[in-house]
Amino acid sequence: MELNLDSEVLKAYGYTKENVNIKQIGSGLINRTYLLSPTSGEEKYILQNINTDVFKNPNAIANNLKAIADYLANHYPDYIFIKPVSTVNGEEMAHVHHEYWRMLPFVADSVSLDVLTEPKQAYEAAKQFGKLSRLLNNFDAKTLEPTIPGFHDLGLRYEQFTLALNQTSKQLKGLAKTEIDSALDHKYILDYYNSYTHRNDFPDRVMHHDTKISNVLLKAKTFEGICVIDLDTIMPGKFISDLGDMMRTYLCAFSENEPDLDKIKIRLPYFEAMVKGYLSEMKSTLTETEKELILFSGRYIIYMQALRFLTDFLNGNIYYPINYPEQNLDRAKNQFKLLSELSVNEKELQDIIEESLI
Repeated sequence: MELNLDSEVLKAYGYTKENVNIKQIGSGLINRTYLLSPTSGEEKYILQNINTDVFKNPNAIANNLKAIADYLANHYPDYIFIKPVSTVNGEEMAHVHHEYWRMLPFVADSVSLDVLTEPKQAYEAAKQFGKLSRLLNNFDAKTLEPTIPGFHDLGLRYEQFTLALNQTSKQLKGLAKTEIDSALDHKYILDYYNSYTHRNDFPDRVMHHDTKISNVLLKAKTFEGICVIDLDTIMPGKFISDLGDMMRTYLCAFSENEPDLDKIKIRLPYFEAMVKGYLSEMKSTLTETEKELILFSGRYIIYMQALRFLTDFLNGNIYYPINYPEQNLDRAKNQFKLLSELSVNEKELQDIIEESLI
């Protein structure tokens, strides 16, 4: 396959197409990603294009990562933080023909999974996300810039839903009636969250915001955690963002693209592994309010994602890529079913949390 990679991008990092092998990799939908293997046998690198349709201020990403990398280097020098490699001109990114690129060191003997196949993987991944939050507990989150403003703002997502509901066609509203009713019925989740925001022990932290399994590196043979990757969305947020997103993506064997709702079940061993992995790092750092909201974090993020899929369907599928016209509606149904499964299993899930907090 011919790779359409501008030679000027390679030049910015001191390479040419003659002295490096290039292979496109990754399953991400946002950024184009390549593996660079210098022919001289040097260390390999990841070269990634930043999607400016999603990240409209790439400099915010670069500034955030530099500030965090400097802090960790000073306070926890042994921690593996995959910071960008500087260009030959000493810049954090390469800016070529109106596109932004960054180069990252490739971690040998590591694997990034697309699907969880055993609870140990959930434990190790959750532990890594928890570890990063713990190490950055004393870092001033206010010094970071939002790379996607309002990304996990449930209030904003509810406003967007109500706007779409008021503007959509009768046909789409009719097709989505059940899901619209569910979205309105679950507004109590937003109200419950707002009742906590005034508390002093519900702080803004440095959060990853996208804690799916593919965003952590594990050792290839043992699945032991190595480090967190894909750091574009590191910015200020509540602990709910990371733990809730893990619940949304780790607990069911099937993704949001599964239309058969009978398959949407919570795997208790994965929940237990995830909670224990996360709390093995964060138990002593979380406040009492945060501990109260551990299970709620799953409700918050799952409801928010259901709203986003439903909103996109009502808007005519303008944001999420689809393979058929009603896919975003099916995704919303999927997420509402997952949300209901949290309630069905609430006692068992809360018992696991209480046991893990001891």
